[in-house]
Amino acid sequence: MHDNSPPPLDCSFLTRHRQLLAEDMALAFASSFSIATGKRTTCKIKPLSPILKLSTQKKFSCSATVTMDRTQASEYEIESKKHNLLSIIQDTQRGLVTTADQRSIIEEALVNLEGYSMGEPIDLAKLDGTWRLQYTSAPDVLVLFEAAARLPFFQVGQIFQKFECRDQSDGGVIRNVVRWSIPTLLEDQEGATLVVSAKFNVVSIRNIYLQFEEITVQNINISEDLQALIAPALLPRTFLSLQILQFIRTFKAQVPVTNPDPGRRSVGGLYYLSYLDRNMLLGRAVGGGGIFVFTKAQPLDL
Repeated sequence: MHDNSPPPLDCSFLTRHRQLLAEDMALAFASSFSIATGKRTTCKIKPLSPILKLSTQKKFSCSATVTMDRTQASEYEIESKKHNLLSIIQDTQRGLVTTADQRSIIEEALVNLEGYSMGEPIDLAKLDGTWRLQYTSAPDVLVLFEAAARLPFFQVGQIFQKFECRDQSDGGVIRNVVRWSIPTLLEDQEGATLVVSAKFNVVSIRNIYLQFEEITVQNINISEDLQALIAPALLPRTFLSLQILQFIRTFKAQVPVTNPDPGRRSVGGLYYLSYLDRNMLLGRAVGGGGIFVFTKAQPLDL
């Protein structure tokens, strides 16, 4: 008794590839023969059998599922590594309080994430926006944290990097923003704003060169106690006292950054953006300037 059941489905992409190759060769031969003889040649190609069509559809469906599963797994791995990094740096006070072992663990966590962006060019549209500092080992930033820890009259609030490069192809503007305060005189944490502005150019796949231009002190918000001292609420406020308050609120000091060596361009530095996605930015100041961990923040108006 013969087995009349249909043969098992063949999900082999190679089978389909060979048939398509044979069809292409047949069409190419027919075309060349027609051109050479001037006679119209008809080349009949048998349609795919229902079983082969089904096997091809099944193959593509399997491939799409596998690709989707791998993508989801990769995204899960990345999010897991990001969460791990943020957990490790959580109690370091943005890098001020760390041990040698902690710094080694943090470095390993960074390297694990950086591998996912290796070889990819910088996406300026994704980079554009405001990023909040979560951790750094940069000496020029840690000195601010150390001063705030030692001096009772100085506070350091949030620190941001603001990139303006959405419609650019090879660079833009970066603003390093530091919120700081003097207790009793200014509002806590956000009494004033220090902004260091620089132009940047993309110089390689993931390196940008910063050329600093200006340092600005602005957005001074004096405390309620100081406001009451300058213009007491219970007394008629004089025109002079109101003018003083308005001057303080709108005060803005700008100092250009220049190179002391004439003929050379302004002070700058190389910045390696080692990892970037929609909500995390990792960077390294080239030349031993330290590492930086940022998370995406709400837009910042300056």
